[in-house]
Amino acid sequence: MRHMKIERAADGVATLILDNADGTMNVVNEAFIAEMVAAIAEISADEAIKGVILTSAKPSFMAGADLKKLVGGFTPHEALEFSRRATRMHRAMETSGKPWVAVLNGLALGGGFELALACHYRILVDDPKAVIGLPEVNVGLLPGSGGTVRLGIFAGMKTALDLLLSGRSVAPAEALALRIVDEVAPAAILFERARAWLATNPDPVRAWDKKGWVPPQKKGMTVPEDSAAYMIAAGEIAKKGYNAPAPLAILASVFEGLQLPFDKALSVESKYFAKLLSGPVARNIIRTSFISKQAAEKGARRPAGVPKGEVKKVAVLGAGMMGAGIACVSAAAGIEVVLLDRDVLTAEKGKAYTAKVQGKLVEKGKLSQEKADAIVARITATDDYALLVGCDLVVEAVFEDTAIKAETTRKAEAVIQETAVFGSNTSTLPISQLAQASQRPAQFIGIHFFSPVDRMGLVEVIMGKQTSPETLARALDYIAQLRKTPVVVNDSRGFYTSRVFQTLIHEGASMLNDGVPPAVVENTAKAVGMPVGPLALLDELTVDLPLKIVDQAIAEEGDKYTPPAGVAVLRKMRDEIGRPSRKAGGGFYDYPEGGKKRLWPGLANHFPVQDGYDIEELKRRYLYAQAMETARCLEEGVLETPEDADLGAVYGWGFPIWTGGTISYIDTVGIEKFVVEADKLAQKYGPRFLPSAWLRDKAARSAPFYGAAADQKEAEAA
Repeated sequence: MRHMKIERAADGVATLILDNADGTMNVVNEAFIAEMVAAIAEISADEAIKGVILTSAKPSFMAGADLKKLVGGFTPHEALEFSRRATRMHRAMETSGKPWVAVLNGLALGGGFELALACHYRILVDDPKAVIGLPEVNVGLLPGSGGTVRLGIFAGMKTALDLLLSGRSVAPAEALALRIVDEVAPAAILFERARAWLATNPDPVRAWDKKGWVPPQKKGMTVPEDSAAYMIAAGEIAKKGYNAPAPLAILASVFEGLQLPFDKALSVESKYFAKLLSGPVARNIIRTSFISKQAAEKGARRPAGVPKGEVKKVAVLGAGMMGAGIACVSAAAGIEVVLLDRDVLTAEKGKAYTAKVQGKLVEKGKLSQEKADAIVARITATDDYALLVGCDLVVEAVFEDTAIKAETTRKAEAVIQETAVFGSNTSTLPISQLAQASQRPAQFIGIHFFSPVDRMGLVEVIMGKQTSPETLARALDYIAQLRKTPVVVNDSRGFYTSRVFQTLIHEGASMLNDGVPPAVVENTAKAVGMPVGPLALLDELTVDLPLKIVDQAIAEEGDKYTPPAGVAVLRKMRDEIGRPSRKAGGGFYDYPEGGKKRLWPGLANHFPVQDGYDIEELKRRYLYAQAMETARCLEEGVLETPEDADLGAVYGWGFPIWTGGTISYIDTVGIEKFVVEADKLAQKYGPRFLPSAWLRDKAARSAPFYGAAADQKEAEAA
């Protein structure tokens, strides 16, 4: 067997040891289920075996389902059968006539914890890293082999919904308090405790398999316990978003499961699981948040044949909000940092940010004071370019001005070694243009972090026209050291993330000009899954920032440039009304001292509300505007892969995860339907929605962006 082995002892106790030969973790897949079914049958048939210990040879017990196998596409029937096979496997354990005890020697998540729940007794190692839980909601699924049913019975509806809808994992002490494990014990005596339990001759027949068992909620809802459970459910469903089907399916599965005979409850759970697994949302989430993200972090876009490098000393030029954040994450990754600004006092203020961030981690018990002090000590705050000697990498994060960046580049290159890579943290200025100030443009690259740097995991890497593959590889190696997720794009105005993000805020401003009530503008964006409404975003960004980008484009391109639809509203807010931002005292919102912000009532006087807007159409405008601009980025070669597009959308500016990203959204709608609907929007609202000939051709060939079908259609077209 490749996934497990059985060891028999003279006392009649068999130990089934999970040991996946294909990887570092035990995972649930078809091969595992088949071997497990065979092992259970062998154990059940052996009369010499009186009890079973189920454990793992790996540092962890089991990580759950192999997500790579779940993203390939399941029909509803295939998904149902997959769930039923795993469910039958667990039931075979429960009804084997022998007591099973799970010895959880490490973390047990998802299908791994479902396996433990199907055992008659659970002992968890006393180690804070040995967390357990059912996080399937985070990938658009629910536990599909008894998890919702057994957790509801063991822990009650309130606790079950809390754990299932949040997807959170719990450490040993809480797991014991919640009654989802039976014992917590030190690693040295786990098996001693397991044998002690088996020695009590426990009943191998579960309560729900005995005649007369009544489901916990056969008579329906009780109060106040279940009222609290539904309040938890409502809150979690609201947080996950109403476009996410998994939370509602979890609520239904738990509620129905607690009222039905056990096997019927399992059948209901399998049907909900099958509906989710065969639907687009789970596929989208798994593909982007797990498969594409993991591939990017492992170097999917790293040029082949370039030796792996390591940054030991980095210069961060500019100690403002971005520079301070870059210095913080670099020092936390063990890299020596020279943080430079116009004077030492400013540089020291930037260094103090790291002390603040690490101090909060110390307060929460996540970091020792000694380690926090060591991180801060790695940063040298200075105004002296001479200290840049020996730096492997420079990350420039000064003011977004070409002349200032050029001067900074020249000063730094006069000191740094010739082999050093120079990265600019610009969000909009073309890298090829900035590289003109460099003596070594092949070693010049864009490294665009997102704010706040210590909390945002994405980094947009921008290739200039002369940037070498070696430079790209070294930039990606640095990002890997920081444990962040890179996307690689080619040079263009606004690159990718800033360019497409602009369409969101301009679409919101355009709606305001169309007579849509401000609250509807904001709430419709939230309804599709955007974290914040565009008007609130504009108040934080200031309308000056997008207008500066527009004015620069007009200056450089003249009549060739078509200003975004929301420009008139932004100019009016700044130049006529005098409300450009929160920082300036107010924008689209009022900010009363000591109170919550609220939409400024005066907006109605300047942007009169008109009847006749369609909420569903407004939702499409938000989603289509961003997706269409992303498609243009692929067509123009700014983006090279749909994976980079989707990762940048979801992790760069918060495009709703249920879509999988802007390109996955087009595939989910269907490229033919997307083009038809985009044409309708273009007729009503203008050419920003108009599909290009390239996109129309893809639609005519029914060529999606992802999958074997996409590869085949593109090959036929080539």
